[in-house]
Amino acid sequence: MLTPHTLTVRTPTLEVEYLEWNPGGSRTAVLVHGWPDAPRTWDAVAAGLAQAGLRVVAPALRGVAGTRFLSPSTPRSGQLAVLGRDLLDFIDALGLVQPVLVGHDWGARAVANACGLRENAGSHLVMLAVGYGTNDPHQHLSYQQARNYWYHWYMNTPRGEQAVRTDAKGFARTMWDTWSPPGWFDDADFDATARAFENPDWADIVLHSYRHRWGHAQGYPDCAADTARLVPTPRLAVPTLMLHGGSDYCNHPDTSLGKEHFFSDRYERVVLDGVGHFPQKERPQHVVSEIVRFCVAEGMAAPRS
Repeated sequence: MLTPHTLTVRTPTLEVEYLEWNPGGSRTAVLVHGWPDAPRTWDAVAAGLAQAGLRVVAPALRGVAGTRFLSPSTPRSGQLAVLGRDLLDFIDALGLVQPVLVGHDWGARAVANACGLRENAGSHLVMLAVGYGTNDPHQHLSYQQARNYWYHWYMNTPRGEQAVRTDAKGFARTMWDTWSPPGWFDDADFDATARAFENPDWADIVLHSYRHRWGHAQGYPDCAADTARLVPTPRLAVPTLMLHGGSDYCNHPDTSLGKEHFFSDRYERVVLDGVGHFPQKERPQHVVSEIVRFCVAEGMAAPRS
């Protein structure tokens, strides 16, 4: 497997740590991880995309791994809108022009929100495990999905806050143990990823994100304009591929159904049978083939970005 380089770049608010594969690739794909996870989640997918000729970069989200705030006064916001803004800032800092945008979980929200905040932010959008149009705190939730989201409600209590602040590794391990069919990872794999949660801002950002998204924490003024642009959900004019595990025990596959009306360009949804919440790790070669198929069909062989 190809070994990535670890690099950093400065944006207006962050010093972003990121992994890079195949820096001489003809096009760039930006892979954005979810929660609780880290850029290394993309190792196998990134290697496959690099072998297909792409340059691949995978940033660490705010509060994860080596990504740091430039100022101690910057709010440690976890608002969903700010994830999209962080990604746009990262794209600009690297000088990328319409890269392929691929995101899992929080990363799926980040890539979609980036496209909602800026037309032509990416040439293609690929979302894993989180359907579009799920940012609104007033959205309908089935009782099944409300049960799946127990950890959201738990983090809105003092006991949940204590768990996030004092046992990040144990709390995150519960998600890995229960969101997919068993056997998809081992202890060494989880331990290597969990080191990314030792970032001093991880707990504040996680707690604020899961409280704010349901209206139980105030937003920050510097995010207000972006948040207003994303609720109600904007229609996107970008070719979009949705990949959802058929055995996802975090976001039920039905949560990504019926999203076609949000897109004015081509939209496809693929359900991966027997796959849980982490398709990029459970079925990486299938994910690579779907990304390459979808993007090549839409003319991925464009000038290098």
